[in-house]
Amino acid sequence: MSELPQEGAPSGKTAVQGQAQPMLPLCRKVCYAIGGSPYQMTGSALGFFLQIFLLDVAQLKPFHASLILFLGQAWDAVTDPAIGFLVSRSPRRKFGKLIPWIAFSTPFGVTFYCMLWFVPFDTISVWQKCLWYLVMYCCFQACKSCYHVPYSSLTMFLGGSQRDRDSATAYRMGVEVFSTLVGSGIQGQIVGSYHASMTQICTALNRTLQNRTSAGLTDTLENTRRAYTIASVALSSLYVLSCLVLVFGVKEQPGPLSPLEKSKLPFFRSLRVILAHRSYTHLLCAFLLASLAFQVTQGIFAFYCTHAGGMAGRFQHLVLIMLVTASLSIPVWQCVLVRFGKKTTVLVGLSIVIPALIVITQVTHNFPVFVVMVIMAGCSLAVLYLLPWSMLPDAVDDFRLKNPNCLNLEAFFYSFYVFFNKFAGGLALGISTMSLHFAGYKAGDCTHNPSVILTLKILMAPVPIILLLASMVTFYFYPINEERRRQMKVEMEAFEQGRGENANSG
Repeated sequence: MSELPQEGAPSGKTAVQGQAQPMLPLCRKVCYAIGGSPYQMTGSALGFFLQIFLLDVAQLKPFHASLILFLGQAWDAVTDPAIGFLVSRSPRRKFGKLIPWIAFSTPFGVTFYCMLWFVPFDTISVWQKCLWYLVMYCCFQACKSCYHVPYSSLTMFLGGSQRDRDSATAYRMGVEVFSTLVGSGIQGQIVGSYHASMTQICTALNRTLQNRTSAGLTDTLENTRRAYTIASVALSSLYVLSCLVLVFGVKEQPGPLSPLEKSKLPFFRSLRVILAHRSYTHLLCAFLLASLAFQVTQGIFAFYCTHAGGMAGRFQHLVLIMLVTASLSIPVWQCVLVRFGKKTTVLVGLSIVIPALIVITQVTHNFPVFVVMVIMAGCSLAVLYLLPWSMLPDAVDDFRLKNPNCLNLEAFFYSFYVFFNKFAGGLALGISTMSLHFAGYKAGDCTHNPSVILTLKILMAPVPIILLLASMVTFYFYPINEERRRQMKVEMEAFEQGRGENANSG
């Protein structure tokens, strides 16, 4: 295999044939991995706590909360592909093509994230409060897209071989799972005790046949709102720190099939080309279904533990256990996928969570059983983090080999992947909040009717299990297996060697 000349090398020379491609330095992998922390820290905080915040802390009705989430994701449907297209069309500047997007979006993202967790005065109308949260949510999601779309596209521009790229993805997912742990851990430890206090006060009110408000409940509510503000500031500080590590620790490396220049295709032509690629659309559908399954469970988990599972005040500990398990499982699943292949690993890994969800809905008020089940769920969650993102570069390589004239569309590919992940999160929250609305859930009530409890159980197990089974079927028919990956590697090496010979003859 011939090695391509490095950036800055004379264009008329090629590397000596037979030399291996230079390995990707460990420090670059680590800095790249740390750069994914903001997306997961804020995403886990939103996934686990935004729904309970809007309903129990901001005192919105389920209809208003679901409206905010639905419109926010509708906005995302525009921003993610649009930003992916703008990134693909942006020129390569002094500091790169992708890094400037990340650096300049961070200050705005941090500001809107803090404002999202702030509760406006109770004297304003419900619709004014809804408008506040909708604007903050949409602005933060737009800034998040400006950060994460170019960041995830960096996977294709780190340098090194296909194995190095998979290794960098494993580092990234390990850090991102740990970041999910940090985000939900900080948020949960700061606000969890206040939610437990509200539950205790509700229990005391039930004994005195009261159900709505008291002075103690009002004071606890104010303290809970203050705790959410403190948690948002803490996570925003880590957001900025991670961005600095990425900006100063990673340099973009263009490749033979990805020169990192401006894309010449118009928007709708680019859209048609990538969505016509069978491998990519298979992967998108499977990823959407699996992500939706996990995020339905994630969004309802705090509610279920508080109101149906008998774990009020302890759900934050269960979340930490699950995420610690997921973080420790990433290296194990990386070894498994190297040994048995990506398709086999994703099918086995996703199936582990199914019996755990069934047991959680059948056994309540039993902390040890919940611990064992969330450990199983954490192992499966690690697969969701690692495998789909590890399979995406293969689909992009397959596209570039079959469409050698369609260059510099990597950001477009990754933008739709990011969009589907966030769309699944918003759709999951929308489904759960609307289900609670039709079940008769009322914010501020200390007791709930049986239909609310039944709805929580259905959202906790049957719905995600059906989605997981559909996802596993789609993954089964995904066309890129290990044989195709080896074939693509040979084709890319032949392409690089042909470029080198053309350069020598020129």
